[in-house]
Amino acid sequence: MAGPLQGIRIIELAGIGPGPFAGMMLADHGAEVIRVDRPGARIDARDPLLRGRRVIGVDLKSDEGRALVLDLVKSADALFEGFRPGVTERLGLGPAECHAVNSKLVYGRMTGWGQFGPYANAAGHDINYIALAGALHAYGRAGEKPTPPINMVGDFGGGGMMLAFGMVSALLHAKTTGQGQVIDCAMTDGAAALMAMIWGFRANGIWKDERGVNLLDTGAHMYDTYECADGKWISIGSLEPQFYALLLEKTGLKDDADFAAQMNSAQWPALKERLTALFKTRSRDDWCADMEMTDVCFAPVLSMSEAPHHPHNAARGTFVEADGVMQPAPAPRYSATVSDAPRMTKMADTDAILAELGYDSGKVEALKAAGTVK
Repeated sequence: MAGPLQGIRIIELAGIGPGPFAGMMLADHGAEVIRVDRPGARIDARDPLLRGRRVIGVDLKSDEGRALVLDLVKSADALFEGFRPGVTERLGLGPAECHAVNSKLVYGRMTGWGQFGPYANAAGHDINYIALAGALHAYGRAGEKPTPPINMVGDFGGGGMMLAFGMVSALLHAKTTGQGQVIDCAMTDGAAALMAMIWGFRANGIWKDERGVNLLDTGAHMYDTYECADGKWISIGSLEPQFYALLLEKTGLKDDADFAAQMNSAQWPALKERLTALFKTRSRDDWCADMEMTDVCFAPVLSMSEAPHHPHNAARGTFVEADGVMQPAPAPRYSATVSDAPRMTKMADTDAILAELGYDSGKVEALKAAGTVK
């Protein structure tokens, strides 16, 4: 694929969720990503997380499979894995073994808890990582339990995207110094980093360590979602005074004294009740007609089936269809190195990859007969 990472070869030791997301990001931006999966592993051609890859099935527990991956490493710029600490070392594919054959290699490691620390070897999922990071405590409404935002913050924001950023940063370092290194990407660290602004607010005394009572966590009446008469929803983010004034004008409340003290948090619950009742008097389309594409800071809350067809998303090509699968397009965009349209991964490229490594047909057939590759 075209893109700013064109010419970079990255080995992905197959995993689930955030690992494939990092691979998708790197492939979207032009890197050649070779996914090393289990022999015979099913490739889901509908999964956007697997797009843009070349795939080879390898038995990593065999001596021949280990040697094959090290052959791949010799010509690679980077490798990443998402196993528990120590797994690749036990396979003979840890940083020491890989750097022995390619000292410039960037070796990315992504786990929930990180490579060291009391939790390092424990099992976990996104909900646990963001809980320990101090993020989950902040998500939810006043008086209600913490609510995980799907698995966006730990797995994908703090994990997969942070790993992709770390890989590119380390690749730049390797290019200028000739020195590879190991990246320890922990989802707990990443989720904590995503909360940096909130930590700043807390330090300045403008954020309470309590759910649903602050400016950006649905505590404020001018930063929340509201149900409309047709059961659909809208989002309001009228924080700045001029945007708030326009909200009041569009809702017919500009002369209402109760709404004048915008930042009086003691009044927020009562004002929210009034807006809740007001927005239920008209349909979402009606509110869109008045507020969409204005400085109210407004948008309809779109479902996954609606979002690709909204005029703004359609104009930008925010979503694309590849092989019949609707999915998000590569992001962000570049003026000079335009990414290709996504290509869904459908089958293994074992023979072609082995041929590129210089394996003759006899060796390829022997590896296949032994079940080392498929």
